[in-house]
Amino acid sequence: MDTIAFDGRMGASGDMLLASLLAAGADRDALAPVEDALPVEYDVREIEKNGILATRVVVRLTDDAADPDGSESRDGEGNEHRAHGHDHERDENGGDEHDHGGRDHAHAHDHPHEHAHDHPHEHAEGAGPLRTYREVVELVEGMGLPAGVEADARAIFRILGEAEARVHGTDLDDTHFHEVGADDAVADVVGVCLLLADLDPERVVTTPLATGGGEVSMSHGTYPVPTPAVVNIAAEADWELRGGPVEAELLTPTGAAILAHVAAGVETLPTLAVERVGYGAGGYDFPEHPNVLRALAGRARGGLLRDEIRVLETNVDDASPEVLGGLHESLAEAGARDVSILPATMKKSRPGHLVKVIVKPEDAGRVARRLAEETGTLGVRETGVRHRFVARRAFETVELDIDGRTVEVSVKVASDEEGRVFDASAEYDDAARAARETGLPTREVMRRAEAAVGDADRQVRSRERHK
Repeated sequence: MDTIAFDGRMGASGDMLLASLLAAGADRDALAPVEDALPVEYDVREIEKNGILATRVVVRLTDDAADPDGSESRDGEGNEHRAHGHDHERDENGGDEHDHGGRDHAHAHDHPHEHAHDHPHEHAEGAGPLRTYREVVELVEGMGLPAGVEADARAIFRILGEAEARVHGTDLDDTHFHEVGADDAVADVVGVCLLLADLDPERVVTTPLATGGGEVSMSHGTYPVPTPAVVNIAAEADWELRGGPVEAELLTPTGAAILAHVAAGVETLPTLAVERVGYGAGGYDFPEHPNVLRALAGRARGGLLRDEIRVLETNVDDASPEVLGGLHESLAEAGARDVSILPATMKKSRPGHLVKVIVKPEDAGRVARRLAEETGTLGVRETGVRHRFVARRAFETVELDIDGRTVEVSVKVASDEEGRVFDASAEYDDAARAARETGLPTREVMRRAEAAVGDADRQVRSRERHK
């Protein structure tokens, strides 16, 4: 399995993402760090949605953390309603999970919901202190998570925080998350990051995400679906929104933020050799539409990998050739993936250079500082580039028999997602050494090494076709 594809036709929420990943093969035990760090547990069960067997996940308070005064309100059908701030979140894409100002909130929809009267523990929905963005980050940093999982969770909460800050016109660090910072929302975000780390896909994609339609009532008034935070998140995401297919809110801010960080957008499901399918259930029941998020896990065929990157650039007109010559090594040490230095004409027709650097998002700040320190530039731009398409890259050692002498040459091999080789490039230093040992021209050694890789790949493909 190298690809997970989400079918976004019924939207997404944190709980639905959790459930779909578990149903697609993620290990339930991978969620243990959250249950160890927070007073919550994941209630995982199978239910039926319009004839589809789906997985349902509800985050519940543990016995010793349940609110003794019963302050978490339930409606008459057993659905809790959260206290709300300003952007709107909903439990399992069906229970209400707004983030809009007041503490008590009644939803404007009249939809059938899941019924659950036999819960051993209280829902964790909205439980725990209302936190600022900075407090949520500190909570995540204190959970003892693997470094990659922590980085992903922090990035998702930053997306949520920036969306909220734009809605309210507040500073990021002072933005209150309300329910999106409550224990169950933290469990949703961190839980999804843990499950993705367990499955370890090379690529995550989603088809356009359905938002639903209609309106939702919040403490500041009645707002259309999709809600303000979802719109802000979608504006920065790689995927697209799609209205309908029902009059209800289907895409929550938490679900949108998670997918904005982890998923690339595709118009239709990719060509995929499907290995596992998981259905994550939401809280609504609709007569004609199964309220489930479908996750397909398998091997993609034929495309290039999508790599999340940022591009930094700056113009310099007073850097010496020695400084420019050393930039590649210095910036690579700071985390740069590639460095290009192009001649440019500056103001007053002065000659200068444009320095462009490809970095991973988490390395951007560190590399930008190193670039400023090395060149003396007064500013570094981050361009709008978010992804690049890259080949799989691997090095193979080829043994060549030249006039009775065996020499080894390392060859860099580029292949697509399916493993089909489309380029091979012999390492010059190895080829030059072999050329000195055998008396052949260097380019002839390189040609033979590259041809050997191509011959081996064709033999593999031939065997696969005749299986």
